[in-house]
Amino acid sequence: MKNLLKMEELAMFLLSIYLFSLLDYAWWIYLFFILTPDIGMLGYLVNPRLGATAYNLFHHKGIALIVGFLGFWWGIVELQLVGVILFGHASMDRIFGYGLKFSDNFKHTHLGNL
Repeated sequence: MKNLLKMEELAMFLLSIYLFSLLDYAWWIYLFFILTPDIGMLGYLVNPRLGATAYNLFHHKGIALIVGFLGFWWGIVELQLVGVILFGHASMDRIFGYGLKFSDNFKHTHLGNL
C-alpha cells in the first residue's frame, strides 16, 4: 500500500509539472519556487501547534486546488502559479513520507510517524 500511495503522489507531482508547462513561465521558476511552501515550518520556531497549523496551510492540497482554480477562473496567472507550486510541493513531500502534521510533534503526520 505504501508504494501505491507513493506512485499516486508521483502522478500528482507529474500533473503539477504538466500544469506548470501550460503557464507562460520559464522552467527555472518552477525549480526556484518548488521549495517555498516549506516556509510554513517557521511556525515551529514559536511552538508545535502554530508550526503544524502553518505547515498544513502551505501543504494542504485542497487549498492548492482552490488557489489554482481561482487563478484559472479569474485569469490571474500569479494565482495559477501559486496553486500549481503548492500542489506540486505537497505531492513531492508526500512521496518522501512527509504528510500533514499533528500539533504534538513535527514527526507525527497523517501518513504515520517519520
